[in-house]
Amino acid sequence: MHSLLASDPAAASSVPDPLALQTLLEQRGSTRGFTDQALPEGCLEQLLIQARRAPSGANLQPGEFISLEGEARARLSAALVGAFRNGEQEAEDYSYFPRPMPHSLRRRQVAAAQALYGALGAAREDRAARDAQFERNFRFFDAPVALLVVIDARMGSGCYMDLGMCLFALMMAANAQGIGSCAIGAIASYPGLVRSTLGLGDEHHVVCGLALGYADPQAPENAVRTARRPLDDFFRVIR
Repeated sequence: MHSLLASDPAAASSVPDPLALQTLLEQRGSTRGFTDQALPEGCLEQLLIQARRAPSGANLQPGEFISLEGEARARLSAALVGAFRNGEQEAEDYSYFPRPMPHSLRRRQVAAAQALYGALGAAREDRAARDAQFERNFRFFDAPVALLVVIDARMGSGCYMDLGMCLFALMMAANAQGIGSCAIGAIASYPGLVRSTLGLGDEHHVVCGLALGYADPQAPENAVRTARRPLDDFFRVIR
């Protein structure tokens, strides 16, 4: 088999480069600072088509991606920022975090926040600076592309897993093109407001937002990389 691949350029070119994938995985991070450079014409559509190659149970391919542009985007961001500033709360369409949060997981959450706010120079006691940064979630971090991700309310829990794989495939496809991304779970905190502002029906469950665009190399938040659990912490063998 190896000799056949070596003698056949067409076959060899179809073999994925494991080092290229490894590099993309190691480079992946949440982009929260973008330039105003627009994506090339048709680029978003191609990325979404590639993302749909992700695995999907029974090939249901759950989820929908809605590109928010112009007045619709401005209207939604204004509504979300207003709700956040007023301290409003809503019941989410699905439970994102465990409640209560176990101390072991809370430590990871705190460490991630410290890494981000530390890079931005926002001290723990500087509530105004931290709130201002959090508000940027609701403006999609001013990225050129703002996507709303929704799923049919009738879908089961497993379909969220499938949609998550599609989301990751989209972010990796973007990364391969030098395009940064950030999944925005905060959008799911106000599902009713999102639906009413955009005229969506109750059959749409709000999953998250997604910002896409070219990373600003001068933005300190883009250099943040959170730690990952060591292998022994999440892998074991049973014989």
